[in-house]
Amino acid sequence: MPDTPDREPSSAELNTDVAHSARVYDYLLGGKDHYAADRAAAEEVVKVAPYMRTSVRASRNFMVRVARHLAAERGVRQYLDIGTGLPTSPNLHEIVQGVDPTSRVIYVDNDPIVLVHARALLTSTPQGRSRYIEADVGDPDAILGAPEVRETLDLDEPVALCLIAVLHFIHDEDRARGIVERLMEPLAPGSFLALSTIASDSAPQQVRAAVAKYNSRGIKSKARPRADIEKLFGDLEMVEPGVVPVHHWHPDAEARAIDDSQVSMYGGLALKR
Repeated sequence: MPDTPDREPSSAELNTDVAHSARVYDYLLGGKDHYAADRAAAEEVVKVAPYMRTSVRASRNFMVRVARHLAAERGVRQYLDIGTGLPTSPNLHEIVQGVDPTSRVIYVDNDPIVLVHARALLTSTPQGRSRYIEADVGDPDAILGAPEVRETLDLDEPVALCLIAVLHFIHDEDRARGIVERLMEPLAPGSFLALSTIASDSAPQQVRAAVAKYNSRGIKSKARPRADIEKLFGDLEMVEPGVVPVHHWHPDAEARAIDDSQVSMYGGLALKR
């Protein structure tokens, strides 16, 4: 059943004069929830990295394919999605509840603009559940300690932890790995980690320029080489094909049509034994 967010953000939190990562991402996806500052920031990035819209869509489609794989092929019925972003159909709960209506999803984001639209994330099936928590990926203890997590998810059963396009906001490598380890620690064997982030391996000059544009607008991002992205999975057992450009992961027809030069997001899926 759906839940109502506990509060509305204040006008101070919703600063529409400053570019915001969630709104820039929404603009690049072709959404409608953005302002002039967000459009200007996105267009600056597109000037130095013209492929960016394709890369962002490829990352979103990676999430869709991973979620469908987890629900249909792996039988996962519980999901913890951190760094949710603005609602974009199909949302994760729509995908997994389309496979099994009893599936349960916790969405987590710290962006006030996401809170405004969180009700669109809460349209659960009657048999399942969808809830939203305002929290930061940088504070995993606050996420794991949230009453909504314990009320909604059974941590004695497998959970899929989804960190899609969020860890590039964590610059320190030890901290990033520590966050992943802490979030995976209480999850039962049979749980999964789905992760994607900006990679520096594909079109490195354009990626550096795009990241610099984001940083100049206050959206602090970091590109990682593939080897460092692989380290984020720690000792988990990688699912084939491992860490790859997101359009290479179990591609559908749309993903196969994308040229490698158009994607700077790498991702993968791993199993906790």
